[in-house]
Amino acid sequence: MSKIGNINNHLDLTGLQELKAQATKDPESKEALKKAAAHFESIFIGMMLKSMRKANEGFEQDNPMNSNTTKFFRDMYDQQLSTDMAVNGSMGLADIIVKQLSNDTDNYKAASTLRNDGGMSRQAFYNDEKPQDTVIPSNSIINPIAKPTTQSNSILGDFNSVIDKSFSAIGAEKPTAADANLANSQQKLQKAVVNFDSPDEFVGSLWQFAKKAAAKIGVNPAVIIAQSALETGWGQHIIKDKDGESSFNLFNVKAHRDWDGEKAAQSTLEFEKGIAVRKTEPFRVYSNFSEAFDDFVNFLKSNSRYDEALDNTAKPEQFLQELQKAGYATDPNYADKIIGILNSSTFKDVVGKVTQSKNNMVGE
Repeated sequence: MSKIGNINNHLDLTGLQELKAQATKDPESKEALKKAAAHFESIFIGMMLKSMRKANEGFEQDNPMNSNTTKFFRDMYDQQLSTDMAVNGSMGLADIIVKQLSNDTDNYKAASTLRNDGGMSRQAFYNDEKPQDTVIPSNSIINPIAKPTTQSNSILGDFNSVIDKSFSAIGAEKPTAADANLANSQQKLQKAVVNFDSPDEFVGSLWQFAKKAAAKIGVNPAVIIAQSALETGWGQHIIKDKDGESSFNLFNVKAHRDWDGEKAAQSTLEFEKGIAVRKTEPFRVYSNFSEAFDDFVNFLKSNSRYDEALDNTAKPEQFLQELQKAGYATDPNYADKIIGILNSSTFKDVVGKVTQSKNNMVGE
């Protein structure tokens, strides 16, 4: 039986501890080196899979299977998959590492081990060309900017082959530079912060998001706009994340055990047996307001205790009362406060102006 621990299970830390102990005891152990190289390859594959998932987040927003629970188990699957792929040598990166770090100089020798490169060829890589290869005399002065002249694709070809093989093994296409640029630009847009100077601006900025989310459960968009206005003080008191930036959490949805995204701790007032108690609770953090509305709807639909509320979305007052009965908020006057905002002349005027403006824009 091997003395090296089994690290085929991603969650098994015992194997890694035994591997570390064996490597410390016998630094020349090739078996330990192979295991360590395989573990490094699994980390690399895991990062690759995570980047691929991130690049496709935009396509998951309207997917009914897109839930926090699904993402949690999918991440566990990806972690174990990366370990299995590394152990089976799917990419071959571990073999390259072993050759590079082992003392088996008969099969592999890096050019850097020679005093003056012995006339060996060096390669330079450019974004717009195939790799070039040139012979550099030992007594020459190397200009790192000058481009060599003779083509060679041995090293780059091997590397690209490894990358292509890894993507092929999981049935995916390799992302392009355009995909990366698009993902970066989308992330920058998501982090844009909106400041609300008035109720008009609050309603006008969020109306389209509310309209899209409300259509999924059949409620009037004005109802959830009024609810978010109560929760955040018309956008003036949105919870901040750990970096002091907006959490975009318009409905103060708490981050319970089923939430695997970012969290923000916030002091909040809760009512226990009619008595107000100050507590610190974790709240969900989103990338933008669209995510906040979508997650609010998903939160209601994924919790059976809100079924009665969702059955009465055509009746705003009853919908809000049922939300309160189901425990959405501990404030005994929660529903009445939202109804008060809905029925106020100020709110009605603002909604009227916003809807008229949106309709005019569509008509144009």
